[in-house]
Amino acid sequence: MINVLIVEDDPMVAEFNKRYLEQVEGFTLKGIAASADEAITILKREGIDLILLDIYMPGISGLELLSQIRKIGEGIDIIVVSAASDSDSIKKALQYGAVDYLIKPFEFNRFREALATYRGRVTLMKDQVKLSQVDLDKQIFRKYETSKPGELPKGLNRDTLKLVWEHIQETGKEPFSTEEISQRVGISRVSMRKYLSFLDELGVLETEVLYGSVGRPVYKHRHILSRSEILKIYLK
Repeated sequence: MINVLIVEDDPMVAEFNKRYLEQVEGFTLKGIAASADEAITILKREGIDLILLDIYMPGISGLELLSQIRKIGEGIDIIVVSAASDSDSIKKALQYGAVDYLIKPFEFNRFREALATYRGRVTLMKDQVKLSQVDLDKQIFRKYETSKPGELPKGLNRDTLKLVWEHIQETGKEPFSTEEISQRVGISRVSMRKYLSFLDELGVLETEVLYGSVGRPVYKHRHILSRSEILKIYLK
C-alpha cells in the first residue's frame, strides 16, 4: 500500500480528497494536515510515500513546504492539488519535483488518473531493475501512441458507443448515474464506466459528485449539448 498524507487547510476539500482517495485501490490515508507545521509533525511520525498538497495555506505555503522537504532530502512524492493556476506556481512545483498537478476544481476521473499513473510508476520501479524505453515512455513520461482520428480507445465498440450516446441524449438536461444509464442500455456498470470516462475526456459530459449522509458518493453525469459535435467523428 502507498501511504498518503493530505495537506489541505479547507476541511471540506480535505474530506472530498479523502473520499476520492478511498475510491482508488492501492492507497491508504495516514493523516490530514491543515498546515505545513502539522504536515511536518506527521512526516516525522509516519512513513509517508505521497503527499496530496495544497499551495494556498496560512503561514508556510505548500510550495515552501515542498522546498523544505526537498532540502532535507526526504524521498517523498508530491501531487499538487490546488486552485493555483498561475504559471509561476506550476513551474515552481514542477521544479521541486511534483509528479502531477491538479487544478481545482477537477473531475474525479482526473484525480483517479493521477493516482493510477503514480501507482503504475511505483510498481514499475519496484518490480524491474532495468527499464526499457517503452516502459519509460508509457509509465514515466506518459507518452502514448496517438490514435488515428475517429479511432476508439481499445475496449470500446462503435455500435455500443452509438447506443450509449442515444440513451444519454434521451435524458435531456437531467443528470444520470452510471447505474441508471447502464440499466437503460443493457450493459454492465464496469463497461459503462469505460464509455462514460471516454465521453468525459472528450468534454461532452460533465460530472458532479453528490455526497449523502452515509455511504459512498454518487457520480451524476449530464451531457453538454454545445460540445456534441466533437463526438460525430467517433460515431461514423
